[in-house]
Amino acid sequence: MPRTYLEQLEAESIHIFREAVAECKRPVLLYSIGKDSSVLLRLAQKAFAPAPIPFPILHVDTGFKFKEMTDFRDQTAKELGLDLIIERNFEDEAVALSARDAATERYIYLKKTKPLLKGLENGAFDCAFGGARRDEEKSRAKERIFSVRGAHGTWNPKDQRPEIWDIYNAKLKSGQTMRAFPISNWTEIDVWRYIQQEKIPIVGLYFAKPRTMVRRDGALYRVGGHLSAQSHEEVATITCRYRTLGCEPSTGAVESAAATIEEIIDELKQSKTSERSSRAIDKASESAMEDKKREGYF
Repeated sequence: MPRTYLEQLEAESIHIFREAVAECKRPVLLYSIGKDSSVLLRLAQKAFAPAPIPFPILHVDTGFKFKEMTDFRDQTAKELGLDLIIERNFEDEAVALSARDAATERYIYLKKTKPLLKGLENGAFDCAFGGARRDEEKSRAKERIFSVRGAHGTWNPKDQRPEIWDIYNAKLKSGQTMRAFPISNWTEIDVWRYIQQEKIPIVGLYFAKPRTMVRRDGALYRVGGHLSAQSHEEVATITCRYRTLGCEPSTGAVESAAATIEEIIDELKQSKTSERSSRAIDKASESAMEDKKREGYF
């Protein structure tokens, strides 16, 4: 019987996981706690069942994540028996950064890139699985599925290997590392359909409900937790949801009534904007994401 489209995507992703584990000495899965990471975990489980996932899970904690995210992370690690590593930068210059800095280049480097690279170095990881997809953002469309990096995680988009059909080269030279993206060819709707099919638990922030918000720079931000309203801002209760999750002070929500997966899929079919359009960290310049990736960002 012919495979469905989701079954084809699943098979490709499982093949990528197995190929990387067969070729690399010490892989790790980068866990952002978002919907894509949740799909990666399910695919990794399927790739190596009935054995447990054969590599650690690495989460970079900025200290400014939504509480719902860190609670979900800890519960998931407990339920699945994950070998969870939490990396955080406790250097003085990183600790001094506040919620107001969350969309700055300095924050991204000190709170995200630097602890990520430290975590990879401390674990001697030569391959890191990530949940990036080509449809998310233009620089991510330049990534290969097996993306060669320098020894310190640096990325040169012009120094990548050809990938023809499903033939991959995961071998590394001395001084090289790699990022592997098993769901690179998936779309946002594919991810949601797979979550629905597999009944994968995800953070409740993805579903619409009334939330206390302020409008700032064209996006909606939740008041409370790590973000406070400024004196000139109007606080209102707005029914909304998050299409992507990151640090609370720099991740905006979208007005939406989609409270179920079916409603989210229907909404996305009509959407003409990227899910990362509400992420302030991507808007610093035309090449904001690519510049971060060159430094070793996700």
